[in-house]
Amino acid sequence: MKPVVGAIERLLEWGGTKKDIICLVLSGLALLISLLDAVPLPVDAAWVAIVLCGLPIIMEAFVGLVTALDIKADVLVSLALIASVCIGEDFAAGEVAFIMQLGALLEDLTVARARAGIEKLVHLTPQTARVLTGGEERIIPAEQVRMHDRLRVLPGETIPVDGVILTGQTSINQAVMTGESMPVDKEPGDAVSSGTVNQYGAFEMEATKIGEDSSIQRMIRLVQSADAGKAKIVGLADRWATWIVIAALTAAALTWALTGEIIRAVTILVVFCPCALVLATPTAIMAAIGNATKHGFLVREGDALERLAQVSRLTFDKTGTLTYGTPQVSAVRSVGELSEDALYAVTAAAEQFSEHPLGRAIVRCYRREHKAELEQAEDFRMIPGEGVIAKVRGKTVRAGNRKLLGDAAALSRELTEEIDAHLHEGSTVTYVSIDGRLAGYIVLSDTLREESAGMIAALYQQHVRPVLLTGDHEEAAKTIGGRLGIREIHADCLPEDKLRYISSCQERGEAVCMIGDGVNDAPALKKAHVGIAMGGIGSDIAVEAADIALVDDEIQELPHLLALSRRMMTTIKRNLCLSMGLNFLAIALAIPGILNPVVGALVHNAGSVVVIVHSALLLGWKQKRKSPAASSGRS
Repeated sequence: MKPVVGAIERLLEWGGTKKDIICLVLSGLALLISLLDAVPLPVDAAWVAIVLCGLPIIMEAFVGLVTALDIKADVLVSLALIASVCIGEDFAAGEVAFIMQLGALLEDLTVARARAGIEKLVHLTPQTARVLTGGEERIIPAEQVRMHDRLRVLPGETIPVDGVILTGQTSINQAVMTGESMPVDKEPGDAVSSGTVNQYGAFEMEATKIGEDSSIQRMIRLVQSADAGKAKIVGLADRWATWIVIAALTAAALTWALTGEIIRAVTILVVFCPCALVLATPTAIMAAIGNATKHGFLVREGDALERLAQVSRLTFDKTGTLTYGTPQVSAVRSVGELSEDALYAVTAAAEQFSEHPLGRAIVRCYRREHKAELEQAEDFRMIPGEGVIAKVRGKTVRAGNRKLLGDAAALSRELTEEIDAHLHEGSTVTYVSIDGRLAGYIVLSDTLREESAGMIAALYQQHVRPVLLTGDHEEAAKTIGGRLGIREIHADCLPEDKLRYISSCQERGEAVCMIGDGVNDAPALKKAHVGIAMGGIGSDIAVEAADIALVDDEIQELPHLLALSRRMMTTIKRNLCLSMGLNFLAIALAIPGILNPVVGALVHNAGSVVVIVHSALLLGWKQKRKSPAASSGRS
């Protein structure tokens, strides 16, 4: 028996979607010829559909029963096919096989594509490291680094292991671990994590965590464990298959016993086939996916919308999701003779040769806002970990942190309070002095998306609770949350903290949707009931880890997606009621012999058509906007 089952399984694995489409086209033409009886053939043309569409169903049902005693919808279909062929009703058998294979194809088209998120995360792991031994530098595989080895990291390189800086100053892009777009300045004594990127300035470090203990390896394990724990939804037809089979066989057996006419029993098996039941879910899902695509969503998992309809909480990463994810100049404050525009121009000129991401941000923002060429800068010098010094208009301009300005950075009480307010909001301040005197400061921050507040309000209207999970410190997180109206805020979150929060919600029976954009969000995106990644600004790894990608980052469409998922579930339930109602009516007509197998197949096939048409209405569905008066009491 095992060799036979193995051979059948290998046969079932052959081909794919293209093969299914070809089989369906040929079977459809054959059924049309059989119905019209237009071409004289030695055998009924319906046998083409029986062989191409029916035989795979029978073999799959056989394998499921033999290997796992698994009773699915295909068991009843197989019984109806075999019974119809036995009494010579070839068209009924072919028609049922054709409809069932059509439903299977629609399900296949909505199944998730193979994802490579974990592989991409593995590729993010540094491959080599520069080890210093006796003053000489050797490049070795990263996995060969040992505890307390002295390493050198050059500008633009990924840090190979966790460690502590020994010499040198630099700025580190920690987005992989914290999700924050603002680079962090580092100096001797500061800790650095594997997988983060050295923005500029070479430094030497001591390895403190290696191999499986490093930060990037912990991230990979989190993603793997989260993915393994996510349950998949089973189709309704398969969940009810056992009871459908029992009911069909019982009704057919009683009818045969009471009437003595086997054709009536076969008709019951044919009309009891869950064709419309099988089509009810995939047709609605496909139509909803088409609707979602028009609103900028790429649905990567077939059952993602089904799961989204159950969500009661939406957890947001801040950077790149509710904000734009890149440093922007948010304020310019002059405290000297220069106007704010003049201070901005002088600072941008001094920073134009800077390698620091904040310096580049000042230059980029100035050019975008003023559409003007930068003034000439001379004698440019970059002081790692402090800032830049240059001559502009014949004057010495210093732009950087307070250490660079020295005594010129002495601040009044009023200025100190102003700057503290910016720092509490999560912003970064660049101080500027001219010829040794404080001239002002420039504030850089990751600005909120204009549509974020309206989107959060719309979620409350749908009785969905937004939650902010961010790597920002508490004051900055509360400021952002307050602006958006988010009441539940969790700050200083590492990837494992986000994962832990989602797990705790799931333990309480709450379905959680996670929305993020960074590599650090990948474990949470995997673990959540539904993961949505920002497709434009988001990392490839975050997109691969998610069930849905928001291609154009237009987050104001999130409420529509939520409403669409719930509408889809309503459509599926209506489809089920329609299909089952029509089936029971057909059974009532089959028992007294009013329907024969062919007519019964056509009647019950009408249910499939109704289901498809009803599902297609989702393609153009739009959420009705609630007026302020109607939604004022729903926060």
